[in-house]
Amino acid sequence: MTSAEHQSDGDQLKPKDFPLDADQDKIKRQDGKPVAKTESDEMAEDMTERLNCDEHRREEDRWSA
Repeated sequence: MTSAEHQSDGDQLKPKDFPLDADQDKIKRQDGKPVAKTESDEMAEDMTERLNCDEHRREEDRWSA
């Protein structure tokens, strides 16, 4: 991704943004706001799955501590 494709307002993803959804070549938050644009639909699906898994592990770690 180029810097122009990153979120322009500098927001970071927060737990309430998850789970993310892949919509064609875009990754979107729960509220539908785009997070990133990828080179392909497959890449969007893969990145979405990885980000959701990472956030799920973080959430489990918070509860187990």
